[in-house]
Amino acid sequence: MILSAGVRLRSSFLLTKSLRSSRSIPCLSQSSALRLFHRPACLRQSTSPELPAFLQTYKKAVEFPPATHDFESFLSQAEPNTQVVLHGYLGQRADLSKKLSFVRLSDPTMKHSLQVVAFAKNDAFEQLKGLNTHIPVAVRGIAQRKKQKASDTTEQAPEDMWEIALEEIHPLNDFPKELIMTPDTVFAPEQRYLQLRSDAALREALAFRAEARNICKKELDEGSDRFVEIETPVLFKSTPEGAREFLVPTRRPGLAYALPQSPQQYKQILMASGIPRYYQFARCFRDEDLRADRQPEFTQLDMEMSFATGQDVMRTIEGVIRRLWSTLMKDPAPEGPFKKVSYQEVMAKYGSDKPDTRYGMEIMRIDHLLPVDLVDKISDLTEPIVEAFKLEANDNDPQDTHKFISQFLESPAGAPFNSNSDGAPGVFVYNGRQPLCGLQPFGFEAAEQVEEVLDPDHGDLIILQARPRAPFSGGSTPIGDLRRAMHAYAVSTGFKPAPTGFDFMWVVDFPLFSPSSDTEPGQGGAAGISSTHHPFTAPKSAADVDMLLIDPTQAVADHYDLVVNGVELGGGSRRIHDAAVQEFILRDILKMPVERLADFSHLLDALRAGCPPHAGLALGFDRLVAVMLGKESVRDVIAFPKTGKGGDDAMVKAPSPITEQALETYHLRLRE
Repeated sequence: MILSAGVRLRSSFLLTKSLRSSRSIPCLSQSSALRLFHRPACLRQSTSPELPAFLQTYKKAVEFPPATHDFESFLSQAEPNTQVVLHGYLGQRADLSKKLSFVRLSDPTMKHSLQVVAFAKNDAFEQLKGLNTHIPVAVRGIAQRKKQKASDTTEQAPEDMWEIALEEIHPLNDFPKELIMTPDTVFAPEQRYLQLRSDAALREALAFRAEARNICKKELDEGSDRFVEIETPVLFKSTPEGAREFLVPTRRPGLAYALPQSPQQYKQILMASGIPRYYQFARCFRDEDLRADRQPEFTQLDMEMSFATGQDVMRTIEGVIRRLWSTLMKDPAPEGPFKKVSYQEVMAKYGSDKPDTRYGMEIMRIDHLLPVDLVDKISDLTEPIVEAFKLEANDNDPQDTHKFISQFLESPAGAPFNSNSDGAPGVFVYNGRQPLCGLQPFGFEAAEQVEEVLDPDHGDLIILQARPRAPFSGGSTPIGDLRRAMHAYAVSTGFKPAPTGFDFMWVVDFPLFSPSSDTEPGQGGAAGISSTHHPFTAPKSAADVDMLLIDPTQAVADHYDLVVNGVELGGGSRRIHDAAVQEFILRDILKMPVERLADFSHLLDALRAGCPPHAGLALGFDRLVAVMLGKESVRDVIAFPKTGKGGDDAMVKAPSPITEQALETYHLRLRE
């Protein structure tokens, strides 16, 4: 007896102490706890504790009736006068009288809704009046056909044919009365969960994304070339591939992981490991500023093939795209191989390495046609290259064209082009009612030649832009940026119709190396050049291998970008599979420091172990889904995107300050 009592007393003490120490949830008072646990055993077994209100409410919600149907099966199989249980969200209630109320019940997907009718004769009638809208509920009731007026002969949707006569309603949670949630409500990033719940298009985009992912998997799993899905580590090491990395400190002093910019090195090592064809939906991380098409963490469909060329990879990806488009899209993808256009050609014709070719506005070089005095007015550069394009006015009056270009160049989208250090754009409106059709500054001969090159119509806009006489580098030229911005403004203001359809192309023959940029980390070498894409890209031909010794900047890469409608969906290349060549490029061409070269020892060792030739590609999956749905930003196809220039997650308030304890644990010290 003494031992038993001692055990009971100690248990009472521990439970009371636990309740007293809790600070995160409402708790019983110490005296209540003592009264509860010091009652005689017979009373403890027969008497339920006096629960606070929030626990009483939760207790009722723990056990709720299972659904007999989902909404779709109910609407297709419903029979009158049968009892059903449905789960969903409560809509706005309408009280028709003191004895009759109606309320809409949305299903868990919020794609379907049904009318629930409540009568005063039922206890649930009064309970319903005390419930807030938008709460999750379980409803039990009798299925019945809604009465249709004899004069109404229109065909009814299934949702309008049935209703539920309420018998029981089980509220499963509450919803704040002060929150207003409608389909048009725009919530701050801090309340992303409410935006998802109120925005049907956003939820549909996520469902579409999941379906697109499954189709990609099916094509790679079951296609003519069977791929193996393999996950590669997310905790990697810091290696200079071309973008800034996120570091993950460890408890070992001075050591850190890096989150992968891509699975590039792991997948190449898989090729040396006897895996012929690999893919995965990889999470990738790059410490870059946000843009409409860029997030610091993103998903890419990553793949690699051994004993393969770039042609093999392009053919495989074209199969994935065709399957996606034929299954999910109204517009079919091209039947034959996608067209291939060189980097030099797209930069010359469109001023971009990812051009939207649907709306024309091709760029022409015309400096050889222009009088010297006109060139001097356009730019202060010595012997500049002068290029031009026309924006068709679609039969607009020249006055409308003048108004459009003035508004554009004064807008936030166009004003920066006036500050181009190489010279502001030259603007001319082609007007058949003026001398030389408005091209007087060109002179008679040059005006005639420009007309022959650009073939303008009455009201068309002609734009000239100068640039230094230098080879193309980077992703765009000033006139290419101007072309894109001007067309976007023309569409947004109604001056031009929006282009339609999908124009796929492969952009090929990029330079293997490009001048280093102060804004990009590159590979950290001292050569003044960086790999245009990453340092594992192979030269395209035997002649380009020779160029590695003669002039590396003239070597062409066996790289290919998949572009559609001005968006780079992905890029890939044939890789360097020979360790000696890879080491030569890292050490002798890029001039990496010895300590950075050692960061790639794992890859070089794998290449030495009989690695076969291989090639691969990564598709930006977020961008792909955004393009398919016609979304301007990848944020519209991601459940919880980062926002703001710094890539913050405002909902969970990340990144968060590092605590002193964490600094100590990971041997870190903050610098001023």
